[in-house]
Amino acid sequence: MAHTTAPRREQGAPALGNAESRSTPPTKVYPTKNDLPEASRREAIALLNQRLADCIDLQTQSKQAHWNVKGPSFIALHKLFDEINAAVAEYADLLAERVVQLGGIAEGTVGVVAERSTLVDYPIGLSTGAEHVAALSDALAMFGRTVRVGIEEMNELEDAGSADILTEISRGVDKWLWFVEAHQQGA
Repeated sequence: MAHTTAPRREQGAPALGNAESRSTPPTKVYPTKNDLPEASRREAIALLNQRLADCIDLQTQSKQAHWNVKGPSFIALHKLFDEINAAVAEYADLLAERVVQLGGIAEGTVGVVAERSTLVDYPIGLSTGAEHVAALSDALAMFGRTVRVGIEEMNELEDAGSADILTEISRGVDKWLWFVEAHQQGA
């Protein structure tokens, strides 16, 4: 089974694709006594680095919302978006550390994230709470979907540790999506 990464998507682009990233070098793997087969570790490392790019993008999107939200719900949303940013930073750390545990190199630079993220670009120029809630809920939902795809990929590789990390992240993202979407509901 071939797993691929999808390049960054523009607003309105179709959901997750399977296009190969343009400059993904062969995954270097350091020796480890981890008993997962090296081929599985290589594939898991590449997949986890893809989720890491998406995660870092989500983190910056939540910070963009935090900095720029305005309106009657300012303080509630300002604080919520900052809490999401902090949680997503922890998810990025979990993903990066798992890559290294498997013998890989965590690839989380701005350039790598810009090239690999499958999340839709966050619209610049938003200001109202409703606009940021809509944009961030889209990003959270999209990231949640990629994480759930990742769980299935790790299960196929028989990497229970990575699947467990992604499951933890999935539960957290679903919680944050609920918190953000609550601002759209009941109005």
